[in-house]
Amino acid sequence: MLRRAWQCTLFYLLLAHLGAMSLTWNLVCLVLYPLLPRGQGTVVGRAAISSVYRGFWACAQWLGLMRVDDQALDALARDQGLIIAANHPSMLDAMLIIARVPRGICIMRASLMRNPFLGAGARMARYIRNDPPRGMIRGAVQNLRAGGQLVLFPEGTRTIAPPVNPFRPGITLMAHMAQVPIQTVIIEADTAYLGKGWPIWRAPQFPMHFSVRLGQRFAPEADHMGLLKRLETYFAEELK
Repeated sequence: MLRRAWQCTLFYLLLAHLGAMSLTWNLVCLVLYPLLPRGQGTVVGRAAISSVYRGFWACAQWLGLMRVDDQALDALARDQGLIIAANHPSMLDAMLIIARVPRGICIMRASLMRNPFLGAGARMARYIRNDPPRGMIRGAVQNLRAGGQLVLFPEGTRTIAPPVNPFRPGITLMAHMAQVPIQTVIIEADTAYLGKGWPIWRAPQFPMHFSVRLGQRFAPEADHMGLLKRLETYFAEELK
């Protein structure tokens, strides 16, 4: 009982630390965004977000709350023009990947661009809004053609019906338009923390274990809908 109480105390302190770091960086971004040239701001913004997330995972492991095996992602850090496609069991998935792939960016809900903990930093890092849809695709393709890395979750939301939800169209169309490959990433965990319906303040059992591995890399195809089906089948087989 005392051990559980101590672990929960550390866990809430960890969450508070993450929130404080995110809020502080976003306040800094409000000042830096209009001052830095676009290119420099983008590099600084992406590197800072990755650093904050790396600090979170390192602290969580040091406290004994989590065990993370994500070194496989380091192989992607230097790739140019790449879509990183992962399954989506929890809200922590983007943090797992971005921590190890500092040039990666995400597509974010437009409402989150106004979030005080995320918005200013996301704008400086040139994360992509999810609306309007044509603007989203155009922005994603421009980023990829410029050699960027785009982290996408083809399910569109956290997994509700394991092994994966039906994939939403868009990812394979972007790959075809930008002529870049899709690198699959398989995320596995022994906890349902921050899965669909799990609130952030509800503590799980500790330690939580997360494993991230690289899967197959798919070349872009003109038949992007056919490729989408094969991509979904691949993830379902890998996660059985």
